[in-house]
Amino acid sequence: MNVEWLQKYCLSLPHVTEDVKWDDNLCFLIAEKIFCLAHFGGDFACALKVNEEDFFELTERDGIIQASHFARNKWIAISESSSLTKKEWEHYLKQSYELVKAKLPKKVLSQLN
Repeated sequence: MNVEWLQKYCLSLPHVTEDVKWDDNLCFLIAEKIFCLAHFGGDFACALKVNEEDFFELTERDGIIQASHFARNKWIAISESSSLTKKEWEHYLKQSYELVKAKLPKKVLSQLN
């Protein structure tokens, strides 16, 4: 798992855009709302939103912690790409996308369809 794979997968989801924020973070967005953030300057790091049950389970794994500034909203920070299998990466990226999408206003959602 690397940033290039992450980029390819995230951009395959409907209506996803990408943007660079805070100098060296590649952000993936749905309707201007971030669902995945990948650090590309130096060591691998990625942050994404998960549901409450997964949040507590995942933060018990090596290489996964509560994302600073986002933890109260159930975001995790992954510093070791091997902390998740490829199938888990796909699952949690899609979950993050769906969780963020679900919080969009109805008007915005209707414009996406």
